[in-house]
Amino acid sequence: MSQSANTPDPSGLAFSVTHRSVLAIAVPMTLAYLSTPLLGVVDMAVIGRLGDAALLGGIALGGIIFDLVFTTFNFLRSGTTGLTAQAVGGRNEEEIKATLLRALVIAFAGGLAVMALNVPLLKVGLWFLGGSDDVQTATERYFDIRLFSAPFLLANYAILGWFIGLGRAGTGLLLQLVLNGLNIVLSVFFVIGLGWSVEGVALATVLSEVAATLVGGFLVLAHAKGGNWPAAAVIFDRRLLIRMMAVNRDIMIRSFTLLYAFAFFMARSADQGDTMLAANALLEKFIMVGAFFLDGLATAAEQLAGRAVGARYRPAFDRTLKLTALWSFALAGLLALLFWALGPAMIAFMTTAPEVRLGAETYLIWAVMTPVFGVLAFQMDGVFIGATWSSTMRNMMLLSLALYLAAYYSLFPLLGNHGLWLAFLLFFGIRGLTLLAACRKRAAETFA
Repeated sequence: MSQSANTPDPSGLAFSVTHRSVLAIAVPMTLAYLSTPLLGVVDMAVIGRLGDAALLGGIALGGIIFDLVFTTFNFLRSGTTGLTAQAVGGRNEEEIKATLLRALVIAFAGGLAVMALNVPLLKVGLWFLGGSDDVQTATERYFDIRLFSAPFLLANYAILGWFIGLGRAGTGLLLQLVLNGLNIVLSVFFVIGLGWSVEGVALATVLSEVAATLVGGFLVLAHAKGGNWPAAAVIFDRRLLIRMMAVNRDIMIRSFTLLYAFAFFMARSADQGDTMLAANALLEKFIMVGAFFLDGLATAAEQLAGRAVGARYRPAFDRTLKLTALWSFALAGLLALLFWALGPAMIAFMTTAPEVRLGAETYLIWAVMTPVFGVLAFQMDGVFIGATWSSTMRNMMLLSLALYLAAYYSLFPLLGNHGLWLAFLLFFGIRGLTLLAACRKRAAETFA
């Protein structure tokens, strides 16, 4: 049984969840996350102005390869958020700082490992994704430069996740604006101003990640000023390290599965030729805009649900579930309407190639429907990450992937690219429904 809103709280850790507390996190983080797909749109636009579909395909496939690698480490953001939020809920100041330091150790070790394995990563990525010779050449040019961002990008995941776990959404917004704002400016300057093609886009990313890491480190030290940092024995405490690694392992599997789903979508797009690959790559940016827009509310769910679990206070958890669902569904409907109204203009902005424009407009309706199909999955992801119910989230993701692949192989022979898109949307919908079904049981166990 769940506690009522008037249930006494012997621990003294109770707190209220209101529309204001949800939006205080969701609004700045929505703005922060929106800067990421905006960067993707700008990168597509500056390369698209060169009028070569192979270059568009090259940065699309290069981006997918790095997403497959880096989002595998996305636990450094989401896992750090959940564990930090629970430490905040339990008012454990030492563990709050220790969580960040553990994440940074993993981040730099992981970044160096990615750099050391660059050759096999590129070869496997190109083998899996395919594409024409021109597309693969452009992908290699992009990859060889962007590789150097690895340690800094992963450190930025950890720092951002820590500030979100603290409920410092304004700081998270600042970090993302520094990262993506600088990246946008440098991409335009390097490609349009200096004519550096895909190399300019890659170098802009590297320099921006370095700058964001420096700014993030300064903000961490400023926030912790005057307090004591935990000893090495606390940071490397075996029990807490095992807990973090267990959470991180499950989130890594979940993240890799999600990226595999996107990579499978792009690979099957590449099978249909450079034009269809470019068209689907443009429409995929609509999905990313919708996902990052809705992720602002998912982030509010992460912090508030995690804090409720840390405080062992069920009323705050239930209220978080209801309010984040309400705002998420309202925003999903608004996004769908905006995509329908502005879609053709956005496509025209991102490319000058007539055949790519025509292909993207033909399949625009599927991108329009993505927020509605995906909204529940995004909200439930936030709840499960904050509560660190990572094993259940992993299992539901694997189930959804299996059903997505079955849908593709059933629908694509009948409907072509429409079948690919329909299978992709079913993947989002199934994931949300399965997580919702599991949520009640996990909450009863956690707050027993």
